[in-house]
Amino acid sequence: RGTALQPLFKVSYSCSKVGDPHPGQPYKGGNFRAFLPDNPAGLKTAKLLRKAFERGLTFQIKSCNGEERVTWAFIPHKTSWDGGKARNGYPDPQYLHEVSTVL
Repeated sequence: RGTALQPLFKVSYSCSKVGDPHPGQPYKGGNFRAFLPDNPAGLKTAKLLRKAFERGLTFQIKSCNGEERVTWAFIPHKTSWDGGKARNGYPDPQYLHEVSTVL
């Protein structure tokens, strides 16, 4: 196993907006970590993920047990360095291709 890039996304607590499940309601933010291989393809993917984050495409607000909270949106992220595809981890030889297609 090689080294990894570990982008960290910090989402503040705030109020939801029009288009969210319950506009004007407070929601819980959080810290979200992803994993990418530390190689040219991983760096390229990191740049694309950053653009997606800046455009508001990385997270969504969902209602869970009567509470609004931030969750990952539809762009796939590896949230573990191991465990395979079934656990959002590596090894997953198709991940960089799949996420690049989505981005």
